[in-house]
Amino acid sequence: MPVASGHCRRHLVPLAPGENTISELIIASRESQLALWQARHVQAQLAALYPDWQVSILGMTTTGDQILDAPLAKIGGKGLFVKELEVAMAEGRAHIAVHSMKDVPMVLPEGFALAAIGPREDPRDAFVSNDYARLSELPAGARVGTSSLRRQVQLKARFPHLVIEPLRGNVQTRLRKLDEGQYAAIILAAAGLKRLGLAHRITAVLTPEESLPAVGQGALGIECLAARTDLIERLEALNDPASAACVQAERAMSRRLAGSCQTPLGGYATLSGDTLTLTGFVADLQGQRMVQDRLLGPVADAERIGVALAENLLSRGADRILAELGVLP
Repeated sequence: MPVASGHCRRHLVPLAPGENTISELIIASRESQLALWQARHVQAQLAALYPDWQVSILGMTTTGDQILDAPLAKIGGKGLFVKELEVAMAEGRAHIAVHSMKDVPMVLPEGFALAAIGPREDPRDAFVSNDYARLSELPAGARVGTSSLRRQVQLKARFPHLVIEPLRGNVQTRLRKLDEGQYAAIILAAAGLKRLGLAHRITAVLTPEESLPAVGQGALGIECLAARTDLIERLEALNDPASAACVQAERAMSRRLAGSCQTPLGGYATLSGDTLTLTGFVADLQGQRMVQDRLLGPVADAERIGVALAENLLSRGADRILAELGVLP
């Protein structure tokens, strides 16, 4: 399955709306191994569903991939991983983009839409170490690398004796730094390791009680231009209603809390029958103050549950934490 160069500036002939007019579809993707795995996964699904389509991938390097010497929270957040892909769609160089939902900003730019959210992979965090079997075994002063404020504050709250340090780069780069001895352990998303065939590197999977996952973690989203209603209709075949409802609730909560890379928060929803349970937290940067709550309700009310949980957190002190962080929900 072909992957086009990110330097390709060819403009596509717009596809006219209609049931059978789509013949060519180009997926914009970051060029990391994990992002390309995700794009190829969707590419294969579309090729199976619509064998008459010519589906290819436009590989691109985003700003988030280029700047690796600073925490995401200080250089603009995870939106840096999707901006160039959206520009490619707006300019007609690609039709869709495949994202890890945890990287997608809570508010999409005007003119864009999420057309589908696929079945969720393992949403939990993974503890990876060559020398220790679990987090509780790490000695005082041990260095733990992680890329997110969410993980950092939860680690600081539970293990204040550890040294938590930022860790950027793709999955392979992070594992290499661990293997070189720069860290005693690192925390990664279990989904990424499993998708890359690296599940054997997982020392232990952290339960949501140990490390509440990121909003959207483990889920893949497909973004396209909102005006492409014909394409949205066809992409709906890739949507998983259960995963979409959980991610919708999580994102609604985070959106109400002005969630971003600068906001230490987590949100995780599960389904049991028609009942959706959403857990969320907001913390200060030191992990010394953490407000957590849980709310459940009918899955049909996923958006409302997310907003209501956010309001509960705000009323219990999250508003003061966010104000101190300079965040205005």
